[in-house]
Amino acid sequence: MEKLPPPDGSGSMPPHDPGLRKLYELACAVFRVVEKTHHIQDIAQWNHLKGDNIMMFKDAVKNAMLGLVVGDALGVPVEFCSREELERNPVNGMRANGTHGQPAGTWSDDSSMALCLMESLTKGVDYADMMARFLRWADKGYMTAHGEVFDMGIATRQALIRFAHGTSALECGGTGEYDNGNGSLMRILPVALYLHRTMGPDFPHMPEAYRIIHNASALTHAHPISLTACGLYCAAVNELLCGQTSVWGGIKAAKEFYRDQPEFAFHRNAFQRIEPDVLPSLPRSEIKSSGYVVHTLEAALWHLERHDSFRGCLLEAVNLGEDTDTVGAVAGGLAGLKYGDIPEDWLSVIARREEIADLCGAFSQTFEEG
Repeated sequence: MEKLPPPDGSGSMPPHDPGLRKLYELACAVFRVVEKTHHIQDIAQWNHLKGDNIMMFKDAVKNAMLGLVVGDALGVPVEFCSREELERNPVNGMRANGTHGQPAGTWSDDSSMALCLMESLTKGVDYADMMARFLRWADKGYMTAHGEVFDMGIATRQALIRFAHGTSALECGGTGEYDNGNGSLMRILPVALYLHRTMGPDFPHMPEAYRIIHNASALTHAHPISLTACGLYCAAVNELLCGQTSVWGGIKAAKEFYRDQPEFAFHRNAFQRIEPDVLPSLPRSEIKSSGYVVHTLEAALWHLERHDSFRGCLLEAVNLGEDTDTVGAVAGGLAGLKYGDIPEDWLSVIARREEIADLCGAFSQTFEEG
């Protein structure tokens, strides 16, 4: 049988046989309709947060980042508390003192590093600049709630020491199995916001986007499991930025990307529970909240599926116990985007709230000017 040339405008001549020519023309017509439909949908999604709707992107950035900070601050006072302890004395709002002896509304390394990353991205993608800001945070208390660093992960500390001693930024992150803490996932949110704005809503299908995500993670956490977790999370964020109420379309797109990458194949099973017909149906007893990056991602997605408000989502997430600030931060970024109803009584005590809002505005303004 004669093979029809692709109906893609590539310049191939249609077949001479009248029957085949008619079939070819029909295929071309169908292709043009499908192409136009997809184009219109893509443009509609893109314009959802572009041009005349720039305020929508500004609001999304603010909701996402304040959601992260609020979730972090909710978890700080009870970090390392067991689930059983929190069942007896659950978190129901902002607390003071607790684990780190901090005032109510104090956020930790999760927020500091995310804010440093966001600030760096206002100047474009520069991994050395990102690490320089992280180092300034660690050494000088830059971008902290009260001018001091009271919490820092082991892998992050080791990476910053390497950078301070002259190691290239992209060579600083740990690559071992035990380097899969949640220290890059907790701060990756600004990268998703950046990619959505610069590459558009289809970035979860673009290899270049994953290269940026992976490099941003690898500054401190370079193992394929950490890279994949960040990729899945960024794709989930993008889905919410596109106006979807579920993140599973983004998760599917990211998993399809990783399925075709040989270097990630060996670790695919680590994420097998992150499926729409698996994770949401698991009982709470099977949702872990340790510092392992997969546990944190699962916990954030599980709670997002179970609630219809920011308050409900975050309170249950933090009351899982253990790594409460990071589970809160990772869930809070998603919940801020999905619900946007961050309680004012929580926001009112957040340290440096107005400065955070100003940084979010400056980040959004960067792309408006571009």
